[in-house]
Amino acid sequence: MTIRPFTIETPDSALADLKRRLERTRWPDQIPGSRWDYGADSAYMRELAGYWQNSFDWRRQERMLNEFDQFKAEIDGQDVHFVRRRGRGPNPIPLLLLHGWPSTFFEFYKIVGPLADPAAHGGDPADAFDIVAPSLPGYGFSDAPQVRGAGVAWIADRLGRLMTGVLGYERFAAHGGDWGAAVTNRLAVAFPRQVIGIHVTRALSRGAPSPKKPLSPEAQQRRERLARFQREEYGYAEIQRTKPQSLAYGLNDSPVGLAAWIVEKWRRWTDCGGEVERVFTKDELLTNVMIYWLSGAINSSARLYYEEFHQPTRVPKGQRIDVPMGAAFFPKDFAPPPRQDAERVYSDIRRWTVFQEGGHFPALERPDVLVDELRAFFQPLRS
Repeated sequence: MTIRPFTIETPDSALADLKRRLERTRWPDQIPGSRWDYGADSAYMRELAGYWQNSFDWRRQERMLNEFDQFKAEIDGQDVHFVRRRGRGPNPIPLLLLHGWPSTFFEFYKIVGPLADPAAHGGDPADAFDIVAPSLPGYGFSDAPQVRGAGVAWIADRLGRLMTGVLGYERFAAHGGDWGAAVTNRLAVAFPRQVIGIHVTRALSRGAPSPKKPLSPEAQQRRERLARFQREEYGYAEIQRTKPQSLAYGLNDSPVGLAAWIVEKWRRWTDCGGEVERVFTKDELLTNVMIYWLSGAINSSARLYYEEFHQPTRVPKGQRIDVPMGAAFFPKDFAPPPRQDAERVYSDIRRWTVFQEGGHFPALERPDVLVDELRAFFQPLRS
């Protein structure tokens, strides 16, 4: 396993090709007044594409991303890309920050500094972390897995070895949302002696064994919310877990198609009142999309759904997670499970926070809140 510095260096030819493709977009029709009801709104996507083509400065965003120290580590013949920021404090905890879909390591750009160097951001140096923020294998600038079965367990194994075998940490912590939460949970199972604690924004749960026991009001409410999500919002996942390759031909070829597929989710899963730019700028939305476009990672990122649908590898049935666990839930994200159901999976829940605002991408949407939450959860674990 080797490690080497990495810098994002986009060829001019790739940007010229992107501009030509944006100019030649073949726009679909849309029912007048339907806006986002059928999917990504044509008027907004035309506005975003026009900004992308004429005003968006990728070179400026590239320079911003390259201000972070980035590396690639070769593990089993494939590269894993990651940002690393050393903590400035008396006893920094090594902390993995793990994104999900359709996100990238860029999601954490606002919290890396405050977590690594609290004193420079009005905090206590005692709360410092050594930050490692990878691109999940198959995402961004990490290599795409070239084998079947590269699911959550496969990813967790490589990221655990990145922290221990490559970076040399004897113990480390992890935080994740979406697929990052699934990988975080799996790390606790696969590396129980090395993992100090885990923090997630999506918790596992296991219902009571008796089918005759009536559901609590909280559990019934969550069931109804999940049923609504399955009916109205789950189409993307059904496609990605069954036929991701067919989808990829269009998204890998059309930048507007890719942006529509991703930005629609950023709008829907964000606490933005239906106006995505109340929370994220066009530059932020497009920087995330650009990482998918330039790396060609939309197919391999979607393939993770296929792998986990056909061969789930997260936490084995009946097994419990014994390392200290904390969770934070945001109202526009997936509904939290009843705590008593989560306690059947996690034997040591230390923190369970339900916020009144926020959504699926809290590191970018509510960075101050997430930084405070992570500091508070890990503070008792530092000794």
